[in-house]
Amino acid sequence: MSGILLQIQSQATDSLLRIADSLNRLANTPPAQQSISLFDLLKKGGVLMIPLGILSLIAIFFFIERYVVIRKAGRIEPNFMNMIRDHIMNGNVTAARTLAKNTDNPAARMIEKGIQRIGKPIDNIERSMENVGKLEIYKLEKNMIILSMVAAVAPMFGFLGTIAGMIQTFFNISVTSDITLGTIAGGIYVKMITSATGLIIGIFAYMGYSYLNAQIDKVINKMEAAAAEFIDILQEPTR
Repeated sequence: MSGILLQIQSQATDSLLRIADSLNRLANTPPAQQSISLFDLLKKGGVLMIPLGILSLIAIFFFIERYVVIRKAGRIEPNFMNMIRDHIMNGNVTAARTLAKNTDNPAARMIEKGIQRIGKPIDNIERSMENVGKLEIYKLEKNMIILSMVAAVAPMFGFLGTIAGMIQTFFNISVTSDITLGTIAGGIYVKMITSATGLIIGIFAYMGYSYLNAQIDKVINKMEAAAAEFIDILQEPTR
């Protein structure tokens, strides 16, 4: 009997040693590296990733469209005002008006309006040019509000997606009573994808909006400088 007990005890000891060895190997084994592609990660964001994607496309389209328009408006030939000065000083008003009419930028259109008013009081000429300048600025700022709206709305859509996802996650926990850390963390990180995406879109849209506003200010400064120089040209013969 004692021999049997010793044999059972020996077998149990061997089993415990094997289990301990297996646990030790598992503890020392590094965790498997998990990776996920960016596309798969974005898909986990849910349905609200669709309007966020649309907003990003809208922001890109209108940024490029406004950039092309504003860049074109800022191109003024360095000798443009010198040529206008020479024509007016030589009494060739028609040539000055033709030059301004054939030059496609806001400053030239202001100068053309001023040339049309030559012979009238300076105040009337300035007001006419100022009215044209306001219309040209409005054309430059057209559609800028869309970029501003994308910068404000995209983060809101992102937060909405996160909140909706959190509600769904906690509802599932309440139904299944599965309150493990893995379940909670997995639900939270997936639902925060929309917030991160919305913030990224909003940041880039705001940066684009601010950059284009700075370029518009440069164009306005060129317009004001051209208008002031034109008024000086008109007043030169009286000095």
